[in-house]
Amino acid sequence: MLKIRLQRVGRKHDPAYRVVLIEAHRAPQSGAAKEILGNYEPRKKTLALKRDRIDHWVSKGAQPSQTVKDLIRRSEAKK
Repeated sequence: MLKIRLQRVGRKHDPAYRVVLIEAHRAPQSGAAKEILGNYEPRKKTLALKRDRIDHWVSKGAQPSQTVKDLIRRSEAKK
C-alpha cells in the first residue's frame, strides 16, 4: 500500500518537510521515498505541491495522511 505523507528534513528547531510517496509496509523513517511530491516549511509558511503527480498517485490508490489532506485543501483554497 502506498502512502503520501510528510518526511521531516532540516535542522534542529528549524523544521522543513517533504511530501513523499512511500510504501506503508516499509519503515517510514528509512528515507526510501519513491517520489518527492512537494515541500512544506511551516516557519516560512511556504507550501509547494506537485498537484498533478499527487492526483496521479491518488488515482492509483495511494492514501494521503490526514496532514497531507489538510495541506492539499489549504493549497486549493489559496488559488
